[in-house]
Amino acid sequence: MAYSHPNLHRIGPSNSDAPTLWTYSTTDATAVVDSASYFNGAVADLTVGDIIIANTSTGGTLAAGLYLVSANDGTDVDVNDVLVVTAADTD
Repeated sequence: MAYSHPNLHRIGPSNSDAPTLWTYSTTDATAVVDSASYFNGAVADLTVGDIIIANTSTGGTLAAGLYLVSANDGTDVDVNDVLVVTAADTD
């Protein structure tokens, strides 16, 4: 599956020069989302320094992570390697 713009949601801030936080959900695996140019469909929305909180692999074993937008030249968007969010479920 490819990037799906309706699944990217801004959560703030609304009127600041601070980085924007986004949420994103996809059935794509973390390694796919981590690929260069994956977020090109959001080139007009994402700014260097923005942070994307993502749920990935939603069709299988759910994973979550944080992605930092490291480059946006107006054509291509790149994010840093995912910072994986993990937690033990011992029950």
